[in-house]
Amino acid sequence: MSPHSPHEKSPKSPTKGLHRRFLLLHLVALLVSNSCLALAQATQPATDALTRAHTAAAALLTLYNHDTGLFNTTGWWNSANAITALADESRLTRDKSVRATLSNTFTQANQKHPNFLNEFYDDEGWWALAWIDTFELTHDKRYLRASETIFADMAASWDTTCGGGIWWKRDRHYKNAIANELFLDVAAKLALHTHRKQRATYLDWANREWAWFSASGMINSDNLVNDGLDASCHNNGRTTWTYNQGVVLGGLASLSKVSKTPALLEPASRIASAAITHLTDPQGILHDSCEPNCGEDGVQFKGIFTRNLAQLQTAAPAPAVARFLLTNADSLWSTARTPENRFNTVWSGQSGPINAGSQTSALDALNAAATLHR
Repeated sequence: MSPHSPHEKSPKSPTKGLHRRFLLLHLVALLVSNSCLALAQATQPATDALTRAHTAAAALLTLYNHDTGLFNTTGWWNSANAITALADESRLTRDKSVRATLSNTFTQANQKHPNFLNEFYDDEGWWALAWIDTFELTHDKRYLRASETIFADMAASWDTTCGGGIWWKRDRHYKNAIANELFLDVAAKLALHTHRKQRATYLDWANREWAWFSASGMINSDNLVNDGLDASCHNNGRTTWTYNQGVVLGGLASLSKVSKTPALLEPASRIASAAITHLTDPQGILHDSCEPNCGEDGVQFKGIFTRNLAQLQTAAPAPAVARFLLTNADSLWSTARTPENRFNTVWSGQSGPINAGSQTSALDALNAAATLHR
């Protein structure tokens, strides 16, 4: 209360007034001190998070093959994810040095599969996202044009089998989750970066994909996404891989933004919550069921989940998601890292193969944690 409050008598002693003012000044000093401490504590983790991401990126680049534009020890689609992770790290740390690598890959890798097209539509989706991310970083429209070319090829595989959706491969024998989640994500992100008729076209594709996907049955009763559809167009009950819980989150976050439809974040949040509940150990660390021997592909999955979860977190912040991202980043940094800053497949210890795929996955997770400090 102030000295003039009607509920408080005027002090009879000047000593009491001095004492009260002293206590007030002391309280103010204490609050200022605590605020500075909180600021320091908030700043230090941000610095640590960026340093971790940059360190992981530097180790990943030691596996880069300048002649092919790809990464040694991993495959074609994995290299697309490495490009995405490096572009994300560059944006977070404001380090422009990686741009030459991105440009080199755009030229050299194109020689392996012209226009980044091959027999797998999900491979194409990864490369489309890589070049959208690179466009967001550099504002160089050749990357955006490449993504549009890739998307057009993906869209050509849409048909009425199972009511819609695109195929996994050109042989048209399997409609699965990952190809269609990527189709959603690429369409929504292209809508964000185009205008007028182009935007309307991409937005229509994204809405069509989500309408079909959400009704396809691939999202099970636990709000987890299974691998795909069987020959009868029903959920095939196959593994709920972490990346199948992830790409849809990025797609819905982008679609919500471009269409101004916040309600789309609700199913995304349900899938994210289900994954955090069902696909983690008691310490909250994310796992795929294939661990520790996940082959060339599976080592990549968890990072893709965290990357897309971070996009959802930006759109719809949730304390539980922030804790999850920080917990996993801390665990892989403290328990799954070698002295050379290479990362194991299993994020809770020194287990599983180490290659460019596992390194990219870790970089995705460290990038995701760093986004919390933006």
